[in-house]
Amino acid sequence: MESISALMAGFGVALHPVNLLWALLGSVLGTAIGVLPGIGPALTIALLLPVTVQIAPTAAFIMFAGVLYGAMYGGSTTSILLNTPGESGSMMTALEGNKMARAGRGAAALATAAIGSFVAGTLATLGITFFAPLVAELAFVFTAADYFALMVLSLMSVSVVLGASRVRGLISLLLGLALGVVGIDAQTGQARLTFGSPALLDGVELTVILVSLFAVGEIMYVASRYRSMPPQINPLAGGAWMTKEDWKRSWKPWLRGTAFGFPIGALPTGGTEIPTFLSYTVERKLCKHPEEFGHGAIEGVAGPEAANNAAAAGILVPLLTLGLPTSATAAILLAAFQSYGLQPGPFLFSNSHDLVWAVIASLYIGNIMLLVLNLPLVGLWVRLLLIPRPYLYAGILVFAMVGIWGISTSWMDLLIMFVIGLAGYVMRVYDFPIAPVLIGLILGPMAETQLRRALAIGNGDPMALVADPLSIVFLSLAAIVLLLPLLLRRIKAAAG
Repeated sequence: MESISALMAGFGVALHPVNLLWALLGSVLGTAIGVLPGIGPALTIALLLPVTVQIAPTAAFIMFAGVLYGAMYGGSTTSILLNTPGESGSMMTALEGNKMARAGRGAAALATAAIGSFVAGTLATLGITFFAPLVAELAFVFTAADYFALMVLSLMSVSVVLGASRVRGLISLLLGLALGVVGIDAQTGQARLTFGSPALLDGVELTVILVSLFAVGEIMYVASRYRSMPPQINPLAGGAWMTKEDWKRSWKPWLRGTAFGFPIGALPTGGTEIPTFLSYTVERKLCKHPEEFGHGAIEGVAGPEAANNAAAAGILVPLLTLGLPTSATAAILLAAFQSYGLQPGPFLFSNSHDLVWAVIASLYIGNIMLLVLNLPLVGLWVRLLLIPRPYLYAGILVFAMVGIWGISTSWMDLLIMFVIGLAGYVMRVYDFPIAPVLIGLILGPMAETQLRRALAIGNGDPMALVADPLSIVFLSLAAIVLLLPLLLRRIKAAAG
């Protein structure tokens, strides 16, 4: 009952005309960005961070929530029509959705994706409403050692799970940890990794790193491959909308996809890849028309797309309740909270009660807006694909440079943007995951603070880190996440 009354108060804030306009702006931006291949919610929010510094926190986060959900909706459009997933979570949608579009059933594929996104987003938001406050209450029993162990688990999980190689993931994590300790150590007053530059004493501005890795690195990567791999624009026939049979075959996959997506997305090892793959596999097993899979089965669109959106909503649970980002988008949202002087975690629900519940209420409102935007305006969003890539990315680069210069008017920030952007390009070329850099950059200093606090409480005894059963469980899980794939590989090699 307490959650329901708090949610009603949140609706009172979110339904204010000004906040409704911000929600609509975020939904439109998110959908438009999601339609463009390679530009996801992480890049969009990173580019908006320098611009939104003068906006009230509640309005800014209502807009960011619209961008997050809107990009998930928009990503299905390019996956289905062009077989070009903008996000990794849309890969499974593209398998069957593009086959449906090529068979002249593009409208039905887009409709089941949009409605599935709405169903999954609404149910996942209900999960946030009732589940997040409970997690926040449980977090009050965590000690400093528990928090440190939980952050180690999160760091290991993201580094090992994301990307094709554990080694590349760990190297990306170490780069993020190194960037996180640049500046003056708060406890000792010593300068760390500043290389004698006074401009680095305050550390590296987080927004600079975000924009550099996502915007500058992506632009360099696309530009280096534009002549050899020009984008193929191939608009496809839409055909008829969903039939009665399509509805009958879609509603169960929507619910099953949500059941996979939200719990997995809420885990520290979460993400959208695992639940979408599981959903696709289950729908293929349960489908009464298995011969259609690989040729345009509507269940293969409905289930994975619902799982994708539910998992995207699930990332908000550990972010809001524990301050743990489990994806690149969550890391950037955490940076946005910190730029407003807010620290996600158990105290966020008590210290910023109105803001949190207004944002949660705006998720319901944004979901309805997105359904209205996506169903009738699919043709309009598809026309955004006709924008020439050089014009699009040149505009993003200019926008990024103006935003970074506007934060501090510092030439050092522009130099760092170029250097980190170059590193981001190299990482793209050699398939190093970007998310561990961001999460190491954000969680590294927080983990260091909790480690020092735990050691201070234990009078410097390292055993204080494993004196609590909860910390032992988290550290054991971190070790399992890191070592289990290696052990399984060796057992398989020995058996073979």
